[in-house]
Amino acid sequence: MAPRRAPAERQPVPRALQFINDLIGELATQVTYDPVANTGTVIYNLSLIPEEHLESAIRVFRQAHRAGISVSNRVRFLLPGETLGAFTVPPATSGICTICTITLDGLLIRRGIPIHPIGGGLVEVEDRMPRRFTHMVLYEATTIDPLEVLVAQDLTSICRMMKEGKGTILGNIRECHMEGEALVEGLLDDLGRHGFTGILDVGAPNVPLLGVPVNPQYFGVAMVGGTNPMAALKERGIPVVTKALKGLMDIREMGNIQDY
Repeated sequence: MAPRRAPAERQPVPRALQFINDLIGELATQVTYDPVANTGTVIYNLSLIPEEHLESAIRVFRQAHRAGISVSNRVRFLLPGETLGAFTVPPATSGICTICTITLDGLLIRRGIPIHPIGGGLVEVEDRMPRRFTHMVLYEATTIDPLEVLVAQDLTSICRMMKEGKGTILGNIRECHMEGEALVEGLLDDLGRHGFTGILDVGAPNVPLLGVPVNPQYFGVAMVGGTNPMAALKERGIPVVTKALKGLMDIREMGNIQDY
């Protein structure tokens, strides 16, 4: 008789890659934020800086909000050793939580507006007005947040933009179906009245926005990138590590940057 063979060891099933557009869809459907009532959950980005640079970071965040290149005035600071879910802030490090612009996509979805997040990129600004996207990374083509990639390339000039009104900032764009145009305008008005300053531009149906084409019967909505303040810190020589789309947070856990 032939000897019995040992059963083959079962190999673990490789984990499928998750592209950013899939992660956006996963998180956006869980957003419950109501800007008028100031309740519900938002998507947040988490950044870590050396503790000794916290005061400088707060000043930069205030400047970014006044310049209109942060998503909103809401922020949460974490102390060394403080926990956030399963994450613990390392020693001698401060954590900074800011609202991610993908929160807007969640609000649009909740209102039944067909949307398609397109991508994130670099936006050229002149006289404090956005002119065009100069670089773009599509969400469906990357497993890493596009703005994390671009910040690492040292391509921004956010500090110059805040001072002179001219430079390159981070932004992203999504397209919304034209039938939801009135609903989108109403939502953006509500957000603007409650501390959200990050709307760059809204396009017309079937017309490219800031150089980015949209599908037929759709119009574009461009926003500043949620990591602009962190990129400004990096430009000033402050070490910063950012993880975009970190998770969901109750808006009531965040405070107004002007109060710090």
